[in-house]
Amino acid sequence: MATPKNETDIIEVLDPHTSSNVEVLGRDFTLADSELPKGYFTSANFLGSMFAIGASFGCGVGGFGLAAPVLSFINADIGPDANLSWVSLAYLLTNSVGLMLVGRLSDLFVGRRWFFIGGNALATLGCIVAAVAPNVPTLIAAEVLIGLGAASQLSYAFVVGELVPTTHRFIAQAWVFAWAIPSSGLAPAISYAFVQSNVGWRGIFYLLIALNAATTLAWFLFYKPPTFHQKHASSRKSLFLAHFDYIGTLLFTLGLLLFLMGLSWGGTLHSWASANVIATILVGFACLAGFFLYESYARLKEPLLPVHLLRNVPWDVTVLLWALGAAVYYALAIIWPSMVATLYSPGHGFMWAGWMSCISNSGILFGEFVGAFFKRRTDVQIKVVFFIGSVFLAAMAASTPDTPIMAAVFVFLAAAFIGWNEILNSTVATIVINDQREIGTATGIAGSARSFISTICSTVYTVILSNRLAATIPARVPPALIAAGLPSSSVASFLSALTLGTPAAWAAVNGLSAESQAAGVRAYQEANAEAYKTVFLSTIAFCGVGILASFWAPNVDALLTRDVVVQLRGRERIPAPDDGGQKA
Repeated sequence: MATPKNETDIIEVLDPHTSSNVEVLGRDFTLADSELPKGYFTSANFLGSMFAIGASFGCGVGGFGLAAPVLSFINADIGPDANLSWVSLAYLLTNSVGLMLVGRLSDLFVGRRWFFIGGNALATLGCIVAAVAPNVPTLIAAEVLIGLGAASQLSYAFVVGELVPTTHRFIAQAWVFAWAIPSSGLAPAISYAFVQSNVGWRGIFYLLIALNAATTLAWFLFYKPPTFHQKHASSRKSLFLAHFDYIGTLLFTLGLLLFLMGLSWGGTLHSWASANVIATILVGFACLAGFFLYESYARLKEPLLPVHLLRNVPWDVTVLLWALGAAVYYALAIIWPSMVATLYSPGHGFMWAGWMSCISNSGILFGEFVGAFFKRRTDVQIKVVFFIGSVFLAAMAASTPDTPIMAAVFVFLAAAFIGWNEILNSTVATIVINDQREIGTATGIAGSARSFISTICSTVYTVILSNRLAATIPARVPPALIAAGLPSSSVASFLSALTLGTPAAWAAVNGLSAESQAAGVRAYQEANAEAYKTVFLSTIAFCGVGILASFWAPNVDALLTRDVVVQLRGRERIPAPDDGGQKA
């Protein structure tokens, strides 16, 4: 942790390649909370900024989280379109790349202010386009804008972390997560309710337009961190622009985009053996490898990735545990709603499925809130909660079509303990860095790494699920149907009716009786249960890595000081360099 200081000397770092002093990080604004102006934490700027951070995080999560549960209804309204998967892919790709860029660029250049104002304005524009989208391609374009905006909206960890005393960062992050209750925890139920209303699915984006516009205004009115001139008194922006790492940025952006795109294509838009998937993954991987080599050995004054961050082992371990916890979250977010729809929804109402689908995301949020109040001995906590969450996740393999209550309880407990892991690691990642002036860079890198690792894990889960279903459904469903009296020629139409679920589709199945329909549905549920069992057992591999890594989780008790990294400007302005370091 940087020590509190008011001096205006520019902190210079030694470039190991050029042996010249290069101003990179700028002035350190760290103060003890006792040195802040009286009433600072109840000022309009501070409270307004906290509102902006929390509300924009909720908007960033909801930009796709509210639309995802009802994509099939959207496709039925403005489609059908074979490229529907690009709605989620566009958001994922732009957000994953943007997280690192927002963190690093806002550290180096004009401070955070205009990145967050611009990001929220861009998300507002994206939601307007989505609300009036006449077709799926327009909705995809809207999600590109929403994803780019969400890169700043989801950069909550460092922006809230630098505004509050270090010892209060855990509870401050819990405040931010509270804003995700409607857009994540209750998202499926809210989305289903919109679909059933007169407004329809477009109401999701009408709501987000209003919220994004309000947060954009809040960022503009209240969030006033130090300016570029206050941060880099003796430098001009043109010098930073001239020395910026453009080649590294290009390699990183192309590499991450292509690699994640290839993973997302595999088994959906293209087969895993197709040239499209293999070439995209390999070129993306080569670009990422080239990026790390370039950052390590090029003579850079302002690298996109300061390599010394990767030499910080406690930070590396924390980022890995954060990412593996996110992989568990995404596993539940992908698998649980489909389990609800396939195994447990028959015989229940439309909204029942929506509320049941909320359990996994609500469990994550519950764990994040609980974990925020236990900030001491994070190393011990992480070991315990990651292990318990992993056990309950693997125990989901025992789920059958007859165990909805057990499955719901296990999902909630697995999600809650992994959520506890999430709040601890996402906060510790902002604390264990060696220089708090790099909090944006370090947390941005962590966010991109989290997306990268969790996408790989999620892809593994979906591939396992699809491969197992390709084996279990043919093995179970046709024999059960034929034994129940359905003609073998009607098996294909029966499987189609299962997918569509409409009365017209069921009526088109020749020779279907109530008995054969019940037998076929039951066999289909059992086939899916077998596939889900394999997926949940496969999580043991990733969770095992996390359990091992947790033994190196850092204890940050000694770092939980009352230092505040950034003071917002207000009635008591931050002294400019020519003030001699004296407060106005």
